Amino acid sequence: MSIVYILTNEAMPGYVKIGRTETSVAQRMSELDKTSTPLPFQCFYAARVDDYAKVERALHTAFGETRVRPSREFFRLDPYRAKVVLELIAKEDVTPVDVVGTDQEGQAALEQVVRRGSRFDFSEYGVPVGSVLHHAQDSALVCSVEDDQTVLYNGQSMSLSRAAGQANLDRGGQSTSFAGPRFWIFDGETLASRRDRLEDR
Repeated sequence: MSIVYILTNEAMPGYVKIGRTETSVAQRMSELDKTSTPLPFQCFYAARVDDYAKVERALHTAFGETRVRPSREFFRLDPYRAKVVLELIAKEDVTPVDVVGTDQEGQAALEQVVRRGSRFDFSEYGVPVGSVLHHAQDSALVCSVEDDQTVLYNGQSMSLSRAAGQANLDRGGQSTSFAGPRFWIFDGETLASRRDRLEDR
């Protein structure tokens, strides 16, 4: 049994990489963090499956219309859509809760980009005050929209990104840099995907 993963990268907003590995997600992410990528990848979801080659092919076929190039494993796709399909055939969720596959320099660069680019205006994208948002990796974790810029998580007012970091702490990981819009779900899609979809119109 090997692993199929869904990765995102803040340098490539709106795109995901769907691939497979026989080793570990951490090792694969480390291999991908080369000179050709300005920022490290983050693992949105990873699962052990029985036949990883077959599962990977099925996902590539299912989302084929969103594939960027036939020779690349990149798709213009909400990572949550890929996750809900992969969950159906997963034997075990092996999504890392800690930051993996990057060094301190990569982590610092990621934190800087997340601080600059993850602000989300709820009213601009049709998410009403009071709306409940579910965490993309654990639907039991929720926050609610407090105003145009902040949410309430565990009774505390904070940004989406800080809420994503706190949620990761509650999952047993580190409170690190997460682009909040990529990790909170409203009406069946990530907020990042909702923003991209509405802006594309």
